[in-house]
Amino acid sequence: MDEVEQEALEVGLVLEAILRRWGYDFRDYVRVSVQRRLSALALAKGLESVLDLIPLIVRDEAFFAQLLAHMTVPVTEMFRDPAFFKAFRDEVLPLLRTYPFVKIWHAGCATGEEVYSMSVLLAQEGMAERAMIYATDLSEEALEKGRQGIYPLAKMKEYTRNYQHSGGLEPFSSYYRASYGSAIMDQSLKRNVVFASHNLAMDGVFSEMHCIVCRNVLIYFNKELQQRVLRLFHESLVRGGILVLGSKESLRFSDVAEQFTAVNAKWRIFRKTS
Repeated sequence: MDEVEQEALEVGLVLEAILRRWGYDFRDYVRVSVQRRLSALALAKGLESVLDLIPLIVRDEAFFAQLLAHMTVPVTEMFRDPAFFKAFRDEVLPLLRTYPFVKIWHAGCATGEEVYSMSVLLAQEGMAERAMIYATDLSEEALEKGRQGIYPLAKMKEYTRNYQHSGGLEPFSSYYRASYGSAIMDQSLKRNVVFASHNLAMDGVFSEMHCIVCRNVLIYFNKELQQRVLRLFHESLVRGGILVLGSKESLRFSDVAEQFTAVNAKWRIFRKTS
């Protein structure tokens, strides 16, 4: 067995230990990324091999929480890709406005920055009172940060710039207050948001959704898991519902590709047709 095969075997054993002990399935995540993160964690712990993570995974709940946070490092920001949020405002909200009540699922919401961005958008368009956002993620640590809605004040300059480029209608500073180096999001933005744990690799549908936003999550999954998740989204959406993916993600070659039409191909906004 050469070194590459040895490393693949070791990573596979670690992932099997995670699944059997805690019920989290990372086996269909892109293996190169998983291996890199496990190796970095083992190195940080002063371990000789990723195999040495297994006793800690099996016996130490606090360590597993640390590992889970390490495996699901969020890459997010408020109004990320401002042109996408402008397209969502101009092309998607008029469609969602036709429903008496709107349910939006933010899948893989990380620490909630894009959830609050959506909440701001709904508030400005007069839709906040008849919309509910279900924000889900694998990491409870990330979800708790989202529930708190407290972010580094130093990032607000960048977020404000994003917001302005997205077509924001009011001063962004009206949606948060500054306190001791932190920006605390306004309570009104949380009123119709539920943060909840959901594992896209294993858990079931969120039924009767009018819109699902899952940007830049599928890129971490292999083809088989991507297929599963896209089928899950298809089953979760009402007919005419909207699916939003990341700019590097696609429905092409998926089982459900023919069940959607493009609303905005550039920003991967699709509408379920059947």
